Amino acid sequence: MSSEWLRVAEGQEPIVATAIHDGHDLRPDVADLAVLSDSDRLREEDPFTGIWTTIVGSRLVCSRSRFEVDLNRPRSRAVYMKQEDAWGLRVWRSEPSPEVVAASLAQYDHFYCVMERVLTNMIERYGRFVVLDLHSYNHRRGGPDSSPADPRKNPEVNVGTGTLDRGRWGHLVDRFIADLAEFNFLGRGLDVRENLRFKGGQLSKWIHETFPASGCCLAIEFKKFFMDEWTGEPITEELEAIPQALEATLPGLIKSLTEVGLS
Repeated sequence: MSSEWLRVAEGQEPIVATAIHDGHDLRPDVADLAVLSDSDRLREEDPFTGIWTTIVGSRLVCSRSRFEVDLNRPRSRAVYMKQEDAWGLRVWRSEPSPEVVAASLAQYDHFYCVMERVLTNMIERYGRFVVLDLHSYNHRRGGPDSSPADPRKNPEVNVGTGTLDRGRWGHLVDRFIADLAEFNFLGRGLDVRENLRFKGGQLSKWIHETFPASGCCLAIEFKKFFMDEWTGEPITEELEAIPQALEATLPGLIKSLTEVGLS
């Protein structure tokens, strides 16, 4: 089921991890038109999130840049055509042709087709599933020497749940947030909050609309405290602790899945 640009694995637990903004590569036809520098692209991508997906056996990791196709936006906006689509950045030397756009949208369609097949298989095996949709976000947008964004409004981990049914999944969400916040993260607890910066994107919305009774997607955004967002250099100790923290939440997620609908 894997392809040149989409790595897919299916494991033995009812949890899937995705890293749909991990990628940095561009197709040759897209690269020929792109004017954005590698460093500017990398700053808006989510490097290292693909590594975090290895905490579970079932995972989907995209190796193509979100500047080629953004799998977390509605299909009509999945290719950034205007600067306002891309944080004010000029993406294109010249506007991509309909053929280039169509090729990117074919990738979009392929991803969602594969995702539906993986999740349908999971329902057949387990009845329910959780998707950990892993992302990261910038907090020094003023420049490499700027002060970080106000931590009161920028948690270390933002859990987006804006499109899920909290009446059905609320206990699972609360357990996940508590377990992640209570993990001993290099001698401290993580600041984990819900829907403060982000409420989840198209992947979450699609999952909750397609599998309303069976699927829960948590859109998990780690603030880039684990790296220099301007150079792309990781802070190794922080980076390596993140998958350990995520892994610590898995027993609670699996237990919570068995309890959905019982209260």
